[in-house]
Amino acid sequence: MLSLFNPNAPVGRRAMLRAGTLGLGGFSLSHLLGLKSQAATADLVRNKTVVFLFMQGGPSQIETFDPKMSAPAGIQSATGEIQTTVPGMTFGGTFPLLAKQAHRLSIVRSFVTGDGNHDIKPVLTNGLYKASLGSIYSRVAGPMHPVNGIPRSAMLYPAAVDTSAKKETTSFGNHADPGVLGSAFTPFLPGTGPLNDNMRLNLPEDRFTDRQWLLRQLDRINREVDSGALLTGMDKFQVQAASTILSNVADAFNLSKEDPRQIARYDTAPLMTPDQISRQWNNHPHYVSHVKTLGKLMLLARRLCESGVGFITVTTDFVWDNHADSNNAGVEEGMRYCGHPFDHAVSTFIEDLHQRGLSDKVLLVCCGEMGRSPRLNKRGGRDHWGNLAPLLVSGGGLAMGKVIGQSTRDAAEPLSEKVTISNLLATLGEVMFEVPQMRLRPDLPADLVKLFAESRPIPGLT
Repeated sequence: MLSLFNPNAPVGRRAMLRAGTLGLGGFSLSHLLGLKSQAATADLVRNKTVVFLFMQGGPSQIETFDPKMSAPAGIQSATGEIQTTVPGMTFGGTFPLLAKQAHRLSIVRSFVTGDGNHDIKPVLTNGLYKASLGSIYSRVAGPMHPVNGIPRSAMLYPAAVDTSAKKETTSFGNHADPGVLGSAFTPFLPGTGPLNDNMRLNLPEDRFTDRQWLLRQLDRINREVDSGALLTGMDKFQVQAASTILSNVADAFNLSKEDPRQIARYDTAPLMTPDQISRQWNNHPHYVSHVKTLGKLMLLARRLCESGVGFITVTTDFVWDNHADSNNAGVEEGMRYCGHPFDHAVSTFIEDLHQRGLSDKVLLVCCGEMGRSPRLNKRGGRDHWGNLAPLLVSGGGLAMGKVIGQSTRDAAEPLSEKVTISNLLATLGEVMFEVPQMRLRPDLPADLVKLFAESRPIPGLT
């Protein structure tokens, strides 16, 4: 917790700095920094980052990356199709910017999530049921970076970039859930969850809204830290915790450190106003939040990649559930609300990584918990479908510009060998870890090692 109070008193005398409890699930930062890493060694964790963009609600495989325009009406893409820079690869009509970046990404048209339920799919059984991917990464790599103290895993909800966004996580699966791995491996949650509770600025209300005053106080605290006046009596891990809060973590999660031109480049909020989104749908606030925040969330993810965070999960809200019912728009209208911001944010992210020379270092993965039914329902929506789902990957040193697998003519199921969640996780393992070394680590749970070591990576990517 970073607590500032009594703005009229000298910072070094009456204001307080409590910099030891920037915690994950109840563990203090100084505690975590003092823990002997249970797994992180130079020969195990690769110097790469995974950004997992979860398309919550279940995106249509047809309106995204498998348009099926030769199929009958009612099956083919309701948004048409668009040619890409890769021969034979077409996208739904909502993705013109991604189409220009297609040579820098690959898509899988035979991906199967296994069922049509809203959740984060169980990735482990045998004691680690439903542990989130970010928590699993932290269990292998350690919860904090051993050099700079940055969290190994982060979970970015809209509240990370929008103070007006809801603070609670989704009821359809918790991407920050560490399962029985333990709360020390909970992903870092800016703006919500443990971070919202444990890194608070305790200020009088009028001062809290005075941004310039706050920045001056933080500058003064930094000077006190530099002089050693506030660190007397702290052990080395408490000192590291204080320094982390006031430098590495704070800077990494602070978009104001970005060039305003970069913020504008990523920003999806100008794409449409709330009034341009129909209020007849109960999910209107979710659509608005998605448009407002997705671009900045992807910019924040890029900052965290550069700061050394190894696994970053990004999700906005429940926007891809295009049933055309009282809650959700149908696919044609719904893809305007969810697809256009996705196209803008993801294409910008891919281009930015390429320009910064980070394409091979960062792997972007985009998918949801399921796909959508092959045939439009009578209202113009598509319903839950677990037999086929879209999957996009970019970077990470994998093979790009490829279409992996084929689907049946109606996009109902794989025509070629299906790609499963196990194959996806094995691919992530190849990017994140030196998998053969994991077998030699008796301190790692056997179930976790099997997750990455005993399935085959997606054919054609690695």
